[in-house]
Amino acid sequence: MEKYRKIEMWAGSTIDSAIKELSKHEDLVCIEFNGKTLYSYIDDLDSAYKKITGKTKSEFDEAERQRQSEYEREKREHEEAIPRLTSEWIEKGKAILDEKHHELWAKIVPVRLGDLYRGMELGACLDIVEQLNKGCELDKAKTMIEEQGHSGMSFGLVCSMIKEFCDRGNEFVKYARA
Repeated sequence: MEKYRKIEMWAGSTIDSAIKELSKHEDLVCIEFNGKTLYSYIDDLDSAYKKITGKTKSEFDEAERQRQSEYEREKREHEEAIPRLTSEWIEKGKAILDEKHHELWAKIVPVRLGDLYRGMELGACLDIVEQLNKGCELDKAKTMIEEQGHSGMSFGLVCSMIKEFCDRGNEFVKYARA
């Protein structure tokens, strides 16, 4: 078997740029891309896409187009539902939060619904505040937030909200972050 010289690609490179880089070399070269090895003189754009994604370039592009279209449809539907969702979340907050928090809750609900997480953090916050207000143990509430599947950013956001809307919030957040 002939020996291929391994060349490096920068982080963030695309399959297209990897194939383009391979084609620049006249000798036998290879590139590691997402755990797959692409070879000059063997791999073209379609075979590289097939190795890495399981789809040809055109199949991959079509799947991405459909995914983007679905995302835009969901985003549009969510934006149209914000007035209705605002009312629903304000009422849910009134049912769980102490009355002293109702005014601020009503102000932040539409902001949270229009933000990156589309209001996911509203439910996450209320679920934990409800349990804390009922006197649950901190370890139970910590398990709840851990099981909610947060990223670092959403975890921080939910913790900030819990601190704001629950008398035990500071105690909980300190415990949850330990």
